[in-house]
Amino acid sequence: MSDPVAPGDPLGEETSERLQLPPSRRRRAGAVVQRVAIDISPLRTSRDFRALWLGELVSMFGRQLTLVALPFQVFEQTHSSLAVGLIGLVQLVPLVVFSIGGGPLSDRMDRRKLIIVTELGMAASTGLLFYAAVSHHSPLWFLYLATGATAAIGALNSPARSAATPNIVTREQLPAALALNQLLFSISAAAGPALAGLVLAHYGLAWAYGIDVATTSAAVVGGFVLRPLVPERNPEREQLPALKAIREGFAYLRPRRVLISTFVIDLDAMIFGMPRALFPFLALKVFKVGASGLGYLYAAPSVGALIGALTTGWVGRVRRQGRAVVIAVVLWGAAITAFGLSRTHFLLALAFLAFAGAADVVSAIFRNTILQLGVPDDLRGRMSGIHIMVVTGGPRLGDFEAGVAAALVSPGFSVISGGIACIVGAVAMVGWIPELWRYHSQDAGADPPIPGS
Repeated sequence: MSDPVAPGDPLGEETSERLQLPPSRRRRAGAVVQRVAIDISPLRTSRDFRALWLGELVSMFGRQLTLVALPFQVFEQTHSSLAVGLIGLVQLVPLVVFSIGGGPLSDRMDRRKLIIVTELGMAASTGLLFYAAVSHHSPLWFLYLATGATAAIGALNSPARSAATPNIVTREQLPAALALNQLLFSISAAAGPALAGLVLAHYGLAWAYGIDVATTSAAVVGGFVLRPLVPERNPEREQLPALKAIREGFAYLRPRRVLISTFVIDLDAMIFGMPRALFPFLALKVFKVGASGLGYLYAAPSVGALIGALTTGWVGRVRRQGRAVVIAVVLWGAAITAFGLSRTHFLLALAFLAFAGAADVVSAIFRNTILQLGVPDDLRGRMSGIHIMVVTGGPRLGDFEAGVAAALVSPGFSVISGGIACIVGAVAMVGWIPELWRYHSQDAGADPPIPGS
């Protein structure tokens, strides 16, 4: 029964006024929300960033379907977590080779053209998986070949995208732009795998691969909308042949221990603390939740990352960025360990994966900020190539490591030991390169001079 309205207050206006916050408290609450909520100013002020971001958002949804469909298909054909883990190993070699080679390429040519060409290439390579699903002829070697080709082309695409971002937003907006990029990946990775589970359960593999091919067109359109993105030239440094340019990139990196530490600590987290290759086994054999539940396992870290990305309004005020990276990686490892200990409690397992995803997005934002603000534009492609090699190659090595540990001992041991190893590795990193823990945002660009300058 509803409360009676006070006499003389037939519409309840006095009551509603009493329930409203005073103006001063509303202003304070609004200020808190503004400090925490993600900064979307790069999307409002930069037409190029908006085109690049929206096109990639749509395209990434499709890629997430393939990310779930391919391991599901391999496990259904082989019933082997090791065979699923080998997907990562097959992708690793082209990722390493083409990430390193793609860096100098994106430092030489119009990054806009490179983005367009590689997006078309990824659509073609995923089309091979679509063809195999439609024709019902999908030998394991063919699946590995197709995913290896996609990895190679994607390794050329990613450095160009990463290196383009500092050129289409202001320096002050860069942390916000990188947070928005993390939001992009988080949105697609949160919704995409769940959608993939439903598509696989109700429509099959061909639809999953076909949607991936179709959504790539959005990224192509976004590329065409961009203005030309020709890298800035350093007049003090000569144009080097490709191999010498690659060596120059590594020579630039060698004395910069903080940059090296951001790569190594991410490898630690992804190799030991990424149990993705075990998800098909866990979904089908442990949790017994089928293809739909498999999609939720893949989506859970990204749901957490999405929540984390939406509340990154504070990242621009953090000055001890290296310390934030270390703490985030330790929290990631702790959450993965707890996931391994959750046994058959599916909802609890999803919650721990979501917490891990939130920690990971914080680490990613600060690692990328340290990189992009500490590197000159004519070397950003090469440094971004090394960065992409790490952030995409690490999970592939993690897939293989998890599959091997599961085969030798058990899937549960693989997950728990990996989470603990991640924490130990992060602590060891602080001892090996203490400059990361001490790093301050004012240190950006204060590294030794560039070789050859």
